[in-house]
Amino acid sequence: MPSSASPQTAVLNVSTRPFSVSARVEVTPGGMLAIAALVTGILLSTALIVQVAKR
Repeated sequence: MPSSASPQTAVLNVSTRPFSVSARVEVTPGGMLAIAALVTGILLSTALIVQVAKR
């Protein structure tokens, strides 16, 4: 299913004396939904682990 929305792009450039790093990522709207679902799952499972550990 082709998407009419253009992908979101993020660029990161970090430079220090010993080295420099450059990264670029493009994510489609479907990819953003998938990332959001993964982060939600991680946060919910972490909350559950903390709750069980407090018992």
